Amino acid sequence: MPAEGIYILESGIVPPPDDLWMRAGGKAHGLLKLAALGFPVPPGFVLPTTLGRDWLASVKPSLAEFKSAYAGVLERMERVCRHRFGDLRRPLLVSVRSSPPVSMPGMLNTVLNVGLTQSNIPGFIALTGNPRLAWDCYRFLIESYAQSVLDLDLHPFDAATAAVLSAAKAQSVAELDTITLRELVLQHLKLFSEITGEQFPEDPYAQLLGAIDSVFRSWNCERAKAYRRISGLSDASGTAVMVQCMVFGNAGGRSGAGVGFTRDPASGDKHLYLDFAFDAQGEDVVAGRKPVSTGQELRSAFPDIVAALDGIAARLEGAFRYPQDFEFTVSDGKIYLLQTRDAKCSDWARLKIAVDLVEEGVIGPEEALRRLEGLNSEKLVRRRLAATGTVLASGVSASVGVASGPIALSLEEVKAFEEEGQGAILVRSDIRTEDVEGIATAAGVLTAKGGRTSHAAVIARELGKVAIVGCRNLQIAEDGSSCIIGGHVLKPGATVTLDGE
Repeated sequence: MPAEGIYILESGIVPPPDDLWMRAGGKAHGLLKLAALGFPVPPGFVLPTTLGRDWLASVKPSLAEFKSAYAGVLERMERVCRHRFGDLRRPLLVSVRSSPPVSMPGMLNTVLNVGLTQSNIPGFIALTGNPRLAWDCYRFLIESYAQSVLDLDLHPFDAATAAVLSAAKAQSVAELDTITLRELVLQHLKLFSEITGEQFPEDPYAQLLGAIDSVFRSWNCERAKAYRRISGLSDASGTAVMVQCMVFGNAGGRSGAGVGFTRDPASGDKHLYLDFAFDAQGEDVVAGRKPVSTGQELRSAFPDIVAALDGIAARLEGAFRYPQDFEFTVSDGKIYLLQTRDAKCSDWARLKIAVDLVEEGVIGPEEALRRLEGLNSEKLVRRRLAATGTVLASGVSASVGVASGPIALSLEEVKAFEEEGQGAILVRSDIRTEDVEGIATAAGVLTAKGGRTSHAAVIARELGKVAIVGCRNLQIAEDGSSCIIGGHVLKPGATVTLDGE
């Protein structure tokens, strides 16, 4: 298993050729171009789709084979990052993420903070001066490794977290003090051992091998296959894998993670469309697990950061000549870009953006028409709610339009209503990428958690589904038999209307 065809991601590299995206994947190709243009991108390397296909066709390499094949490329990364992978005093932590040729939001696995162990946590604390950061990163690693690498149910870990939060009278992990957070991590380690019969990996290379294997193999997971089937994508290409130096949005203070669109992906209006989670890692935002703030709230707290993001957004559109969907991390006030891609927009937004870009002189009519290929003219209708009725609650609109239908609290209920000729409103506490078939089948989506830029919201918008997220007056019964919206108990089949306008 030689480490051939690897692409190095660091500042000052030569701009990648346009056809590289099939081998490096769209996400990595975008980052390689950003690095060449001088944008702030964490250094790393990319394992190509060709290696991914070979990997899936063979047995996972042994740990010794893996170390031998990748020692050199990791050493180069260590020199750039000025940290050493597995070192006790200056440990290098890395993220392991997917990069398929065609964007598949949230369908493939991600593992963060790889390389952190019980042995090097003291060194990481001394290096950063932030013990809370160390324990929070370790917690996140244990959970994501259990779920992504070993395909474990996170319910036991979630239950342990809920018990600790209840005892501490805290609303979220962010409110826990360092000592309590450390105790929670130790509980997670114990749970991991009880469930798997093994200790959590102390060898950083074992963690990295497991994470890379997980990301490659997630190409064939059920949600990814369902997304490709719904989107008409081929199963043949496989995914590339990116390994990058970690940057920490959960470092407190002037830190956080966010997703931005250079234009509104629902309406096409020209303004920065932004969701941001203070003191959080990127997966918290895109997975819809954590409450997010809007760009206006971030602008009020840190106007200098938003001013810098405004400048980045303008440069991105200039470089890619189309509105971009970009992920970023702010670590102690410094911005890093983790991804950029052409924004997935509603059909209405696609048409408005194409017209606006021609009028702005960014692209010509021929390119505009090419970008409108496959446009569904039937969706170029803006429905607005004219009838009056009881407003049960409000949330954040993630997709324009109006949808009305019976409440469905599960994928099975969505399908049952579809068989009866009714488009249901899928109502969930949070929508995960595993729900892609439900999103595709439903007439609309309503969630209690998450933001406009979560992977599920992006998918709903792309599929032309009305979506309202972050509805704080929505609660789902524990047994899944009913929901409470604005104090009203509603069961499956009750008709509700979503006003995405």
